Amino acid sequence: MLQRRLRLLEAVSLNTSTMVGIGPFITIPLLVASMNGPQAMAGWVLGAAVALADGLVWCELAAAFPGSGGTYHFYDSAYGDGRAGRLLKFLFVWQFFFSGPLEIASGAVGLAKYLGYFSPALLGTAWSWGDFLPGLPGRVAWGQVAAVGVMGLATLLAYRRIEMAGRLMVVLWVGMLATVGWVIATGLLNFDASRAFDFPPDAWSPTGANALGLGAALAIAMYDYLGYYQVCYLGDEVAEPARTIPRSILISVVLVSLVYLTMNVSILGVVPCREVVKSDHAATDMMLRVHGSAAAGLVSAMIVWTAMASVFASLLAYSRVPYASAKAGHFFRAFAATHPRGDFPHRSLILIGGITMAACLFELETIIAALLSSRILIQFVGQIVTVFLLHARPDAKARLPFRMPFYPIPAVIALLGWLFVFGTTDRLVLAYGVGSLLAGLVAFAIWDRTAGRGDAPP
Repeated sequence: MLQRRLRLLEAVSLNTSTMVGIGPFITIPLLVASMNGPQAMAGWVLGAAVALADGLVWCELAAAFPGSGGTYHFYDSAYGDGRAGRLLKFLFVWQFFFSGPLEIASGAVGLAKYLGYFSPALLGTAWSWGDFLPGLPGRVAWGQVAAVGVMGLATLLAYRRIEMAGRLMVVLWVGMLATVGWVIATGLLNFDASRAFDFPPDAWSPTGANALGLGAALAIAMYDYLGYYQVCYLGDEVAEPARTIPRSILISVVLVSLVYLTMNVSILGVVPCREVVKSDHAATDMMLRVHGSAAAGLVSAMIVWTAMASVFASLLAYSRVPYASAKAGHFFRAFAATHPRGDFPHRSLILIGGITMAACLFELETIIAALLSSRILIQFVGQIVTVFLLHARPDAKARLPFRMPFYPIPAVIALLGWLFVFGTTDRLVLAYGVGSLLAGLVAFAIWDRTAGRGDAPP
């Protein structure tokens, strides 16, 4: 049986470690390129507003329905085993296998890219997919192979009791704070405002291209913000969940929003915008410019540590999703088991770790785009709609121990933000998101007809 031993410090460290991770260190060039200038920082500000608004949605649901599994548990508690409930729970688990491991893999692949600073051979090609199937595009770098090994190590570290994993999470979190703090301090102490705010002439013109660019910038920002809700996946292991979870979410969003904006502006104040766009290691390049190669090497190592914290936190949280769905009867029963001596879902952990290892063999840009497009509708939009429905019930006050201020404004902001990201996505990636959802609907129809009951394993 799972034990409630995670407190506020562990919850905040889990959320913030997932949010920071490798994301901002590898996406700064992509963010600036999305709008061709430092005005792309507007994406961070808009992303912070959407993340805070959406965080309040998670706060309401987590306080009302504290338990493991995150969104799956919310849908199970809110809709039960009626047809709508079975559909939403099935589709969440379905999309989870399209997006969850991809999110963890993005951290592992990004970590391997920074390892490439020490060993350039990791940037070389291990094999091309066309070697196995002629005409198939894409290649696998040695760094991606290294990322598979990173995931093996993370799985091994997570294979232990939750209180031990929680203490390890705090240790990794402290390393993350030191890394981000050093990068920010270096940037601010060598800050040049004219360089940081070197806007092009058409920076703020209301053109269609700028709107699409802002959508791309917001998507990148939201990818980097992902994780403010991570503790919700371990709800059965949180002490005083109705109080601890909302506090940890709001603290995490505010803290990381300030960190991101400060860090990105400080880097742009040292490294010219045009150089940032072309860089694979913006933070390393800044340290190299200011302090030399020794500092650049050290910060690269610290970023690798930070990325490992993110990978570990994500794996720890997401491994509880198959466990929660299996425990409720909506996934294979074998994954509802916990370790006989450690009280953690060991089979579910191995499953997610294995899928993530396979996902590491895809290119980073593909991983990021695919994970967002496949989860926006069924998870984020679905949760917002659920909050609207809960507020419409006569017993809303009793059902919602935490209520967002100024309802429904935050929920509407979150809804519009996620729909804007989805609507401005590249067509091919959009097709992946819609296609995976349609495939899930077909799979549900088959499963629902053959299983006959919501409590039978698919």
